[in-house]
Amino acid sequence: MGLLLGDIAPNFDAETTDGKINFHDWIGDNWVVFFSHPADYTPVCTTELGYTSKLHGELAKRNAKAIALSIDSVEDHKGWIKDIEETQGCTVNFPIIADTDKKVADLYSMIHPNADAKVTVRSVYVIDPNKKIRATFTYPPSAGRNFNEILRLIDSLQLTDGYKVATPVNWESGDDVIVVPSLSDADADKLFPKGYKKIKPYLRVTPQPNK
Repeated sequence: MGLLLGDIAPNFDAETTDGKINFHDWIGDNWVVFFSHPADYTPVCTTELGYTSKLHGELAKRNAKAIALSIDSVEDHKGWIKDIEETQGCTVNFPIIADTDKKVADLYSMIHPNADAKVTVRSVYVIDPNKKIRATFTYPPSAGRNFNEILRLIDSLQLTDGYKVATPVNWESGDDVIVVPSLSDADADKLFPKGYKKIKPYLRVTPQPNK
């Protein structure tokens, strides 16, 4: 069935543009955005890595960091980084894994043969400090991802870890949130001093509790 939400992210050793890493050691106490790319020197990937580099500060605010993967070599990665920095006006500030034997790509089901047997698709794994996979999504090689959505997703995960709430459709940090249905009204009264609006017995809306 592949990797599922709540699974421990498989560990591995790999060569990267920042040297050799052990993945779990590299994660440390951080949240991680682990994302794959079809190949070096490709246009969509160039824009994605450039934009992710510019999000370094936003990721750091969330105790998160990024790591990318392509099945090309470290030497190719380093040459490609020069192009990324030149064309995207950035400094690439995260490691890119060199997965020439496709071991990591296979471990994380990043190659989808019916889409393209030769390259990795655009997979994303959001991993928490406990090394658990908290979210995944996959795009085809032709479609660039929305990395602002990844930040929004991390905001939601971190908020809902700390409070008994869920985030509604199109939620952005600062918007109202939903009180989880498993919580009684009596308990909700205690946990949400700002109050809540009861639209339906199962739909109660409250201001974001950490704002």
